[in-house]
Amino acid sequence: MSDIAVKINASDNVAVMLKDVVKGADIFGVIALEDIGRGHKMSLCDIGEGENIVKYGYPIGHATQAVQAGCRVHTHNLRTNLRGLLEYEYKPEEFVPLPKQLGTFCGYVRSDGRVGIRNEIWIVNTVGCVNKIAERIVKIANERFKGRTDGIFTFVHPFGCSQLGDDHGFTQDVLKNMVGHPNAAGVLVLGLGCENNNIPEFKEVLGSWDDERVKFLNAQDVDDEIESGLAIIEELVQYAEKFKRQDVCISNLIIGLKCGGSDGFSGITANPLVGRLSDDIIAHGGTSILTEVPEMFGAEQILMNRCEDVTVFEKTVKLINDFKGYFIKHDQEIYENPSPGNKDGGISTLEDKSLGCTQKGGTSQVVDVLDYGETVRKRGLNLLQGPGNDIVAVTNLMAAGAHIVLFTTGRGTPLGAPVPTVKISSNSQLAHGKPSWIDFNAGTLLEGENMDIAAQKFFDYIISVANGNQTQNEINDYREISIFKDGVIL
Repeated sequence: MSDIAVKINASDNVAVMLKDVVKGADIFGVIALEDIGRGHKMSLCDIGEGENIVKYGYPIGHATQAVQAGCRVHTHNLRTNLRGLLEYEYKPEEFVPLPKQLGTFCGYVRSDGRVGIRNEIWIVNTVGCVNKIAERIVKIANERFKGRTDGIFTFVHPFGCSQLGDDHGFTQDVLKNMVGHPNAAGVLVLGLGCENNNIPEFKEVLGSWDDERVKFLNAQDVDDEIESGLAIIEELVQYAEKFKRQDVCISNLIIGLKCGGSDGFSGITANPLVGRLSDDIIAHGGTSILTEVPEMFGAEQILMNRCEDVTVFEKTVKLINDFKGYFIKHDQEIYENPSPGNKDGGISTLEDKSLGCTQKGGTSQVVDVLDYGETVRKRGLNLLQGPGNDIVAVTNLMAAGAHIVLFTTGRGTPLGAPVPTVKISSNSQLAHGKPSWIDFNAGTLLEGENMDIAAQKFFDYIISVANGNQTQNEINDYREISIFKDGVIL
């Protein structure tokens, strides 16, 4: 890597510009034939029409016309190689696990033995009709009980009624997992009374619960739903005050992996850094969850080769093909990606995006594959069914059990999940320009910082978050949910 450009892999035939380059600049001995923006690619040799463009050591598509050495390579002369459904073969790689590590953080041990990293009270709405009631209760409760917990929160959504089939199940699964999430010391399940997802039906989905920790209220059943809600919140606050932080093993920590608003540097800095963190957490016996299935397309074989056995491989094939089937069912192009913002940042094809995106999973073996709405059952790297949409994905990760979501970005976003959402910028310009959005700057890797040093700093920062250090989404109260839907609304 120079201070102008980087060639990621020795076999690449393109380089990525680290800054805006003007025509005539010398890039690894090749003269730029045009101005090329930061994050974008330049050809390092003559590439014939139909020949592969190689980045990260893998093809990211083919040239749609002859490309002269020194020319910009982007959507105008590069197209994806991906077409239709593919067949896959299990080619397991030799895997050498990282040395096991021991470490601790300070968390809250719940009555069932699980560990949370926050001591919050959550109001979980069975239906969107009670959203504003929940917001009023939260506003008053945070004033009345200030300082006695880590905060009282609700997460509005428009679902819980008039949904059919899988959509109704998706809503119930996500809300069930929110009720059970250990970052919430206490939960008020707030219903209206006439919704499809009414409290008696939702209790059937919950199965069992701790009566001290989980309370229920139907707004139609009481004269004053605000005061009734506040009385329940007071009980939950008293219950939450019983919990104190204590040393627990890092093996209890579950992290979710997400990227959004990616740019040409995401796969060079932020995503590899998160991959290192994922490997480190797994080496401590912990768990990471990788989702955004459409952004695995083009890099899925790499993940498949890292599956710990043929059963996990077959589940991964199903994960990929089922999501492609979802596109086909709706008559949509499977490979209609990347987004306009991604393209502006220098990403040209889905392979280009996916090869960068999947680096968040590090180098660990894939130990399990989860359906949408399922929770983690095995420590290690898990793949989670779900789309790349930012709000849906962070909700999905939280519902799967993630204590923290690690969210890389090159373009920037203020979005936050109900759990701490760490924003990692791929470049320093974003980190300096949006300090109220960004928690950690991986752009220093473009400026010469050693990856090992950056990885240690990042690991220490994540442990500080687990210990209670607030992220920008928490400081600014940016906490949102959205639930996947794929059906009819009555």
